[in-house]
Amino acid sequence: MGAPPSTADQTDDAYRFDDLTAMYVNCTLKPSPEQSNTQGLIDRSRAIMEARGVATDVLRAVDHDIATGIYPDMTEHGFATDDWPALYERVMAADILVLAGPIWLGDNSSVTKRVIERLYGCSSLLNDQGQYAYYGRVGGCIITGNEDGVKHCAMNVLYSLQHLGYTVPPQADSGWIGAVGPGPSYLDPGSGGPENDFTNRNTAFMTWNLMHVAAMLKRSGGIPAYGNQRAEWDAGCGGGYPNPDYR
Repeated sequence: MGAPPSTADQTDDAYRFDDLTAMYVNCTLKPSPEQSNTQGLIDRSRAIMEARGVATDVLRAVDHDIATGIYPDMTEHGFATDDWPALYERVMAADILVLAGPIWLGDNSSVTKRVIERLYGCSSLLNDQGQYAYYGRVGGCIITGNEDGVKHCAMNVLYSLQHLGYTVPPQADSGWIGAVGPGPSYLDPGSGGPENDFTNRNTAFMTWNLMHVAAMLKRSGGIPAYGNQRAEWDAGCGGGYPNPDYR
């Protein structure tokens, strides 16, 4: 094994990701064009990706009519309108998904939870190899606020993403909370957020790990389609489990 790349090596063209795409979903409660502190931290991560050739897309979820529910299209379940089917196509066009949002009452925002619910509603769909739809993609999260709960919120998001089929790299979360309690938010003058070394380091590590793992998966054809295909399981080929009488 060779020595790990130096900092200088990380600036050369050996670390290009021009074949990757990334989607950031900003789950702020503030509609555009209000300033979003979550967007401020998204922009730090996004700049790293774009400098390495990744094509990025940013979605502010609250700007869209995302119906409540756990089905792919809620107009088929009583809602008059639902923007999610079109947004889902944007999600599926991305190799990397980063869910980003604020902390409220120590937990993820209601918008974050709604986006996760709608992602879950599409998790039974299959890719062209018969695996669940999100296989072969990587996920991470960004959390902002001025109250305790970054790790709690990140645990919930990252568990949800891997349960749905996303691959979660090491250190796939970044966050900033400043001083606990009422106070300046990430982009407020004097907050110290954009200069915070801990947050900047975690944001950089998260971003690079997302790119590295997404590139490994994409360039190797994704997660091998053996032992994880729903149709094979239903047919009784259970990846090492005996075929029970009810299948």
